[in-house]
Amino acid sequence: MIHKALDFLSGVKQEVKKVTWPSRRDAMGGTMVVLVVVFLVSLYLGIVDTILSKIIQSII
Repeated sequence: MIHKALDFLSGVKQEVKKVTWPSRRDAMGGTMVVLVVVFLVSLYLGIVDTILSKIIQSII
């Protein structure tokens, strides 16, 4: 059982060496894109929610 676990971890280590990691600049750029999109979507949903709440309140 321990031998299988060690073989697995050895395989994982070999596969991780094959990964092409993004540069710091690329990672930061991708992070900024995600943050901007999340902010814009949350702003849009907040506005839609406020409008729909006002409509429902005026009906009730």
